[in-house]
Amino acid sequence: MQKVPKDPSTLRQGYTTGACATAVTKAALLALITGERQTEATIHLPVGKDATFKIENCDYSDCIASAETIKDAGDDPDATHKALIISTVQWLDEPGIVLDGGIGVGRVTKPGLAIAVGEAAINPVPRKMIHETVQQIIDEYGVSKGIKVVISVPLGEEMAKKTLNGRLGIIGGISILGTRGTVVPFSSAAYKASIVQAISVAKAGGCDHLVLTTGGRSERYAIAQYPELKEEAFIEMGDFVGFTLKHCKRLEIKKVSLVGMMGKFSKVAQGVMMVHSKSAPINFHFLANVAKNAGASEAVIEEVEQANTASQVGDIMLRENNKTFFDLLCEACCFSSLREVKGEMELSTTIYSMKGEVLGRVDGIDTINETNWDK
Repeated sequence: MQKVPKDPSTLRQGYTTGACATAVTKAALLALITGERQTEATIHLPVGKDATFKIENCDYSDCIASAETIKDAGDDPDATHKALIISTVQWLDEPGIVLDGGIGVGRVTKPGLAIAVGEAAINPVPRKMIHETVQQIIDEYGVSKGIKVVISVPLGEEMAKKTLNGRLGIIGGISILGTRGTVVPFSSAAYKASIVQAISVAKAGGCDHLVLTTGGRSERYAIAQYPELKEEAFIEMGDFVGFTLKHCKRLEIKKVSLVGMMGKFSKVAQGVMMVHSKSAPINFHFLANVAKNAGASEAVIEEVEQANTASQVGDIMLRENNKTFFDLLCEACCFSSLREVKGEMELSTTIYSMKGEVLGRVDGIDTINETNWDK
């Protein structure tokens, strides 16, 4: 009997390290202000709902307090599942909020990430959550002193060995992450089944041109780019580029457009068809050769070769105003995709910036062109 994929809607959601860090910060600060130990903390999540966290331990004195919780990743356990997250807060003489990382929270050592070199690896959304929560409490209690917040994860350095942090130049621990506050689990089998169903619905609805996107943001850009297409024509393929393209080929979809951003599409361009962050590293030698073919100087080519992230490469080429680079990268995406499905399909690719600007675009490629970019 064929195993039926588990329905994602039945899987238990968990919480991000960013949500946990915000909750323990709230508990520690309330303990410091009120002189009362906290047993739970309720915070508002970016996803638009409240969540209450159990506080495992809470200690305080006149000038410093700490609180702890254990991260629950729900039915999607990752490297930080069951991590002990600690926030320590203390008074500062000068007004303001200072946020830093302690033991087990990584520190950024290379450029190209959302956090500046030298800063603790606490991503922008968790930073915002923590700052807003602290500000709300000090406003409510009329506090005029400054507050220093330090987030620690005692086993974070060991946990980080199971992540890409080392490769990205984040040293000494994990990152404090999360844009939603919640971890939404779903199995690969279930997600692939949803892709198959979406393509089938589009085919049945008469769509002969499908637009494949890697996520919600790129889908919004794609819908604006192709306003003439039906809603069913837009397929969110996530990381499963090769799988989705092959199913389009099976259902004889003749025209496919890929819409995404620099990070994942840099992998597609080099022939990687499963673009999860852990699937394969970015090939900076490949990107340097694309830059060379785009007419970049030797200095810029060397800078690309030594880059830390695909996003950083994009910033370098934007700085150089080299649109040819992005167009060539789009061409490479089309060629790699055509090789994956062995032709008989017309491909287009558009690469967007995070702000929704078109960085590169090519249309109507239906012939595989062998290049030496990856040599």
